[in-house]
Amino acid sequence: MIAFFGMGLLGSNFVRALQKRGDAVHVWNRTGDKARALEGAGVTAFADPAEAVRGAARLHLTLSDDAAVDDVLERARPGFGPGLVIVDHTTTSATGTAARAARWAERGVAFQHAPVFMGPVNALEGTGLMLASGERARFDALEPALSAMTGKLVYLGEQPERAAGMKLLGNSFLIAMTAGLADTFALAKALAIPPREAGSLFDLFNPGLLLPMRVKRILDEEFDSPSWELAMARKDARLMLEEAARAQVPLAVLPAVAKEMDRFLSRGHEKRDWTVIASDALH
Repeated sequence: MIAFFGMGLLGSNFVRALQKRGDAVHVWNRTGDKARALEGAGVTAFADPAEAVRGAARLHLTLSDDAAVDDVLERARPGFGPGLVIVDHTTTSATGTAARAARWAERGVAFQHAPVFMGPVNALEGTGLMLASGERARFDALEPALSAMTGKLVYLGEQPERAAGMKLLGNSFLIAMTAGLADTFALAKALAIPPREAGSLFDLFNPGLLLPMRVKRILDEEFDSPSWELAMARKDARLMLEEAARAQVPLAVLPAVAKEMDRFLSRGHEKRDWTVIASDALH
C-alpha cells in the first residue's frame, strides 16, 4: 500500500495514475474534501495523516513548501512502520531538504527527495521530468516505482539537496522567461501591436534554439568574439525603454537588465559579447 499526501492538481493525478496501475492508495489532504473527492477513483481517504500512512511501504508528498512538509511529517510520524520510505515531490529549499534528509536519517527513516517538472496532465499520463538525489542504493531500489510515475527520471548524485537546487534553477528560468514575456507584451502595447500579433512572432522566431549556444558561450566565457556587442544590445534596450516611456507603459524586467548592462559598460566591456553580463555569476 502507498500513502499520498497533498491532493492538489498534481498530487490527485499522481494518485489516479497509481490506482490505475493497480496500487492500493491511502490519501490525506489538509482540506479533507479534496481527499474524499478521490474515493470514487478507488482510493481510501483519511482525516488523520498518521492513520493514512499506517502500513504503507511508501509515503509520497506533494505539498506547498518546507514548513508544510515538516509539519505534516511530524503529524504522520506516529503511523510510520518499519521500512517506510518518504518520497517528497514538493519544491522545497535546498537548505531545508538537506536538513530534512539528515533529520530523518537520524530517526532511521529513509527520505528521498524527487521534485518534478510536471503538470497535472503529466502526472496522470506518466510523462514529464522527475529529479532525484541522495543515497544511491535507496534511489536504485525506488527507481522502478519512480520511473513509472514520469517520462524521464534523472539521478543527480549523493547530495540529498542537489535535486532541490536544480529544481529551483529550472523554476528560476521559468520565472525569468515569463517575466520577459510580460515585458514583451507590454512593449507590444506601447508599439500598438495587438497581443496575438506580437505572440505570432514566436511562430517565426524560436529563441529556444539559441539557448544551448548562449549557455555554452557563457560557461566557456567566449565574450571576445561577439555575435551581439554589449554596446549595441544596450542601444536596442534604450530604444525599447524609450518607446515604452513615450506610451507610459511600465516594464518590469528590461530596466533592471539595462542597469546591469550599464554596469558592465562602465567597466569597458562595450565591444565584448553582451552575454558578458552573466560573467560575475561564474566566479
